[in-house]
Amino acid sequence: MPDRLSVPVSVLDRANSRAGETAADTLAGVVTRASHLEELGIRRLWVAEHHAVPGIVGSAPGLLMAAIAQATSTIRVGAGGFMVPARPPMMTAEQIATLEALFPGRIDGGLGASVGFTQAVRAALRQDAPAKWRYDDDVSEILGYLSGQGSVTMQPQPVADTPLFVLTGGSRAGFAGRMGLGLVLGGPKAADADAVAEYRREFRPSKRCAHPHAILSVSAHIAETADRAHDLALPEVWSLVLSRSTGAFDPLRPAAELDASALTDRERERLETGMRGVVYGTQDVVTRRLQAMVERVGVDELMITGATWDREAEARSDAAFAAISA
Repeated sequence: MPDRLSVPVSVLDRANSRAGETAADTLAGVVTRASHLEELGIRRLWVAEHHAVPGIVGSAPGLLMAAIAQATSTIRVGAGGFMVPARPPMMTAEQIATLEALFPGRIDGGLGASVGFTQAVRAALRQDAPAKWRYDDDVSEILGYLSGQGSVTMQPQPVADTPLFVLTGGSRAGFAGRMGLGLVLGGPKAADADAVAEYRREFRPSKRCAHPHAILSVSAHIAETADRAHDLALPEVWSLVLSRSTGAFDPLRPAAELDASALTDRERERLETGMRGVVYGTQDVVTRRLQAMVERVGVDELMITGATWDREAEARSDAAFAAISA
């Protein structure tokens, strides 16, 4: 049984709010975590973009990336991702170029296709119905601006070929390959291996990505015992389950406060399904399960995405992931 993974581990932090925290506390917690991850030798930290989602504070990835990069010195900082339908392509390119100019050689740009999660949010973002389906054209336009070939001369002019990644459930794997970009799969799913195979088959080398680089995102937690790991995984899954009933992603709460008997039968079923989708356990168990995923899917990196209420336990989990990272 391997004691380390064959690929490196990185982290995505969505800036989930915790019960008892202010928004400022949550954002400061992400920055503090970044410094700890850097000390541990974690390769990269990405942040997310969610608009008007109760319980998730991360709505402005470019600003949060700048705060993280300013507080650290070596860890790569990225967006997982910039939601392409949320703004004109040139504005996304401007944010990436500005960050690269301020923090050269440390910026990643993940490009996502999600739109606002309700009609009211989509209206507030000025997103029309076809916004999501313009993704391929919009990404091509972003690449044009970042390569100095846009319809206008963007400022600041790009100073480097910032690595860019296509975020997808798998349907755009071939597009990522043809564009010479990295690939991030939101998983794990049964079809992930086929998506990675398509990506590698279609890949065309570029200045941004000389070789195919596929990342699999996985919700995962490590603790000293299986029960403690379960308690780390439960708060986020609990909030996800209730969000399907209430439309609000509640702040994360301690596992001890979560009473499954208060849930409906349908909610308990969803909770059990959600927990099965999280990789949690002791370090040896999680290493074995993640390595099996790496070998099955054929990825080059794992991105750990799970959030929990207990920040101290999260820091210990991060240290364990650093210990098993290639």
